[in-house]
Amino acid sequence: MIPGDALLDAFINANILFVVAYGLWYAARFLFYRLGLTHSYATQLRLLNSVFLAIVFSPFLILLFTTLQSNGYAKAVNVNLSDMVVAYYLNGGFSMQATEFEKLVNMRDTFLSNVTNAVGWVAWTVIAAFFVGLIVGTVRLVFSMFCLFRIVSASYAWRRFGRVRLRLSDKTLVPFSTRGLWYYYVVIPSHMLGQPKELSVTLAHELQHLRQGDIEWEIVLEALKPFFFLNPAYHAWKRQVENLREFACDTEVLTRGRIDVRAYCDTLLSVCQQTLRRDRMFVVAVPKVTLVTADRSALRDGRMTFLERRITSLLDMRHLSHPRLLFLATLLPLIAAIMLTAMAIQRPGDWSQDRLMLSTVVNLERLDEINRLSTFGRIRN
Repeated sequence: MIPGDALLDAFINANILFVVAYGLWYAARFLFYRLGLTHSYATQLRLLNSVFLAIVFSPFLILLFTTLQSNGYAKAVNVNLSDMVVAYYLNGGFSMQATEFEKLVNMRDTFLSNVTNAVGWVAWTVIAAFFVGLIVGTVRLVFSMFCLFRIVSASYAWRRFGRVRLRLSDKTLVPFSTRGLWYYYVVIPSHMLGQPKELSVTLAHELQHLRQGDIEWEIVLEALKPFFFLNPAYHAWKRQVENLREFACDTEVLTRGRIDVRAYCDTLLSVCQQTLRRDRMFVVAVPKVTLVTADRSALRDGRMTFLERRITSLLDMRHLSHPRLLFLATLLPLIAAIMLTAMAIQRPGDWSQDRLMLSTVVNLERLDEINRLSTFGRIRN
């Protein structure tokens, strides 16, 4: 059985990696904008998904690295951040009392011990906040899945091919796609049968989502959301994935040349008008991928809505040359930085020579303090 402190340590590492990864991704996106690669939406989406997988598989790299070190390989390689800070301190990098520095270095171990054993009000606050977020997120997810199930089950079978089931609904005004254990479902409002252009745009868009694997990614991100409920970087990450998958899907559908840009934009505007009158059940139903959603917060704040950004990108669409080369050239540094960070934030293992020296300095400082207090007491007597 995995100890509780090990699980907590892995959870903290995952949260730190999401924060670092989102910061790196933001820097890469800024670089794309400066280089005129704003419209490389599919490449950016693949980068986000690949970095996510790197975070997921980082514990296995850590295990491989520690196994190599325990067997006598790569012992001279030490990228642990805590050990590097200790070595920098011992070399006179900055001035601080050794006892205070030791408390600072051991802060994470102290926090893990307090939370694992539920010691102190800080630990109880962290535990309460995590479980409240987990319970609220889980209840929301279960209720959302129930609402989605009701919408799909109340729709009518129309056509099917392979594992894809096309269904018609009188209860939803916005087309969307989702999946079950085996089949994919594309649910279309019944009134679209009398509107051939909107129907063709909707089918092309939703089927492209299925080709890109967007449904699976949405399920994974929604399932993990209750665990990372308190991490703002995770929510920002999910919003970036949601936005980029729509941009990428729009670009790919129009690149095929079967649908006119004007018809596509008209469909987005028409469906968006329907979303302004949608029912509460559809709003909370997840995990699903919709054709379009109304960005009410942007309207209130006076910002450009997501729909405006989509239409603007469609009207200014550009063909990206060598997308695979761009993807690999950006992915490799990002993966290397994520893996390096994952190894750097690990808890230090056995006592190193620097840590033994720090412990010695701390003991000498404490003895000096004891001697000072003893001398002061004799002088007073």
